[in-house]
Amino acid sequence: MCGICGLIDPAGVRDGALDAMLGQLVHRGPDDAGVHLKGSVGLGHRRLSIIDLDQGHQPISNEDESVWVVLNGEIYNYRGLREELVERGHRFRTHSDTEVLVHLWEEEGAACVKRLRGMFAFALWDDRRQQLFAARDHLGQKPLFYTETRNGLAFASEIKALLAADPALAELDPEALEEYLALRIVTPPRTMFRRVRKLPPAHTLTWDERKGLRIARYWDLDYEPKLRGSDEELIDGLEEQLVESLRLHMVSDVPVGAFLSGGLDSTLVVALLGKHVLDEPIDTFAGKLDYGEFDESPAARSVAERYGTRHHEQSITPSLVRLLPRLLWHMDEPSDALSVCCYLIAGLARSHVKVALGGDGGDELFGGYDRYYGNRYADLYASMPATLRRHLLGPVIDRLGHGGWYKSRSNQLRWLHQMSFLKGGRRYAASLGYSYFGESARSALLGPAVSEATAAFDPYATISAAYDRAPAEDPIDRMLYADSQLRLTDHSVMILDRMSMAHGLEARSPFLDHELAGYCARLPMRVKVRGRQLRWIQTQLAKRYLPREVLERPKQGFASALPYMLREEYRLLFRLFLRDSHLARDEILVPGPLEQLLAEHEAGSADHGNRLWLLLSTEVWYRMYLEGTSVEELEAQIAAAA
Repeated sequence: MCGICGLIDPAGVRDGALDAMLGQLVHRGPDDAGVHLKGSVGLGHRRLSIIDLDQGHQPISNEDESVWVVLNGEIYNYRGLREELVERGHRFRTHSDTEVLVHLWEEEGAACVKRLRGMFAFALWDDRRQQLFAARDHLGQKPLFYTETRNGLAFASEIKALLAADPALAELDPEALEEYLALRIVTPPRTMFRRVRKLPPAHTLTWDERKGLRIARYWDLDYEPKLRGSDEELIDGLEEQLVESLRLHMVSDVPVGAFLSGGLDSTLVVALLGKHVLDEPIDTFAGKLDYGEFDESPAARSVAERYGTRHHEQSITPSLVRLLPRLLWHMDEPSDALSVCCYLIAGLARSHVKVALGGDGGDELFGGYDRYYGNRYADLYASMPATLRRHLLGPVIDRLGHGGWYKSRSNQLRWLHQMSFLKGGRRYAASLGYSYFGESARSALLGPAVSEATAAFDPYATISAAYDRAPAEDPIDRMLYADSQLRLTDHSVMILDRMSMAHGLEARSPFLDHELAGYCARLPMRVKVRGRQLRWIQTQLAKRYLPREVLERPKQGFASALPYMLREEYRLLFRLFLRDSHLARDEILVPGPLEQLLAEHEAGSADHGNRLWLLLSTEVWYRMYLEGTSVEELEAQIAAAA
């Protein structure tokens, strides 16, 4: 795992620009740094040494130095590719996975990405063609950001590196702001910075001076035709696919550990590793959350004992008062409070290993969210006449209030009612944004200049389009597709990358192997969601390996306790940053609606916690990245208020 950056400028790369960019990426690669600079091209690399520790220095070239590459991530099938390339006459100077890329490019050009199995973002300069070629892995585990300059292009693993080369890029994108307030994510190619773009997963980027910039998709999931076989045969097939993915994810020249939360995904990963892959015990890492039923550490401990892991458990005391500015600095954009828990457990793992496996992606492969079957109920409710729903049932539901929790019965009924008036992708996008800012709330909250700039923008359009274009027939498969393309990569996977790399830890996600994901996509719906039973096939596989107390635990999520544990911290931060909002001062937001949200939340007449978090996160990000307030200054302000 590493940090990469680069500049293409026909007038010549400015002295010191690459060094400034690399200075912002040290946390991603604390072990080594390298630069290739020749005329109009500069490639930079910060290295976290995982494979070929002695010789894997980057940037790396082919034999005659006409092709140079920098890689962030791992190519898990590089050994087989290397053998094939040697047979074709290519000479290797190292045993790294990175060197495979330059020779595979020489053989196959842009089609080389179709041969790769791994998590990666890489950029390659071909001097003969005078062309830059870059690619991002199939499900977006590794990030790549870019911006077009006057004559060329700049790219990097994190936005802050681009800002180091050109501070003028620190400019708000109004459309991204509205999308974040509506959905809690910013979908590619947008970022919160108007002129900075992110390469979508499973896409390549090609640039040359003659043709300019081109973006192209190289892979997609396919949900049809469905796999045939009995339930037991499909479970066996899933087990085989998952074990193969785990074997590939253990490729490393340093010890590999595993996160062990106590939930179904991470416990199944550890169980299958112990049963089928490893000959020696693995290090596992769990956080003990001292908050009643939200503490999953006993379940994690029972799995660790069953499979004889070297288990490390640490009491986790999340604190946004202590960590919020630092988290947002690593994120580069407003995000989610989930990051605090991920940051702390990554710190525990990094004190023992450089690489850790996790369970991200299980919900999106097998159907793990309530909304998947919830949309079926919305169809049933929508079968009643619209007049009856709108004029009789709607007012009754309104009188129920919002409840004290986002999953309260009254909120579920309100969600069901609202979704019944929508269809297809539009319904699904709106269902994801239910707990955030709807159209009328955004219209009242956004300042005049932002509203004018986003007048023709639909924040639901990207998710709606992904649902509607999905290569699937079943509506739940369409939801799974949209989630795997957007919500997964721009929320949980993005957070995992930033928070693990904040500690110089490589986090790997076996469920996000694209071959495994392709197999799961073609599983028939009966083995994914059965009635109200979510992730049926994964649960059946887990029954072969996991204790009953793990299987019978309700799904919690590591960050589910935060609104309760950090209630007073939220209150303090809301008051500190939102009562004197710079976003409102600069007319990006309208003060009145913001003050009303705060007043209602503090009075307990409405639960606006999710909405206020979006505003808080944006406010602190705005002060840091657009106004230039340092992390240390923000920390001092919070400490004084606390």
